[in-house]
Amino acid sequence: MKNKIQVGKILDYTNTTGSAITSGSLVIFGILFGVAVTDIAVGETGSVEMTGVFEFPKASGAITQGAKVYWDATAGNVTTTATSNTAIGGCAEAAATGATTVKVLLQS
Repeated sequence: MKNKIQVGKILDYTNTTGSAITSGSLVIFGILFGVAVTDIAVGETGSVEMTGVFEFPKASGAITQGAKVYWDATAGNVTTTATSNTAIGGCAEAAATGATTVKVLLQS
């Protein structure tokens, strides 16, 4: 296949957010999102992993396995509330009401 550029599992991302991005943070850019592989300083380019299962902070309430989940940028956590939030994938493993984190399968 002559037109394939790369696999797309990891993309280069130039941090134009005005704040440093720490490794493991969710990075949303346009319609794409992934997880920073390393710290990315403002104005620098770093790697963002676009696929896989990652653990993130969770909003209150239980989330069932397979539920569509969203990133609430204001609260900095995963929720099942769609309004004003960005869809990031599906809940990979059920998370109980008292859990503080949730495992998410990223799905662009």
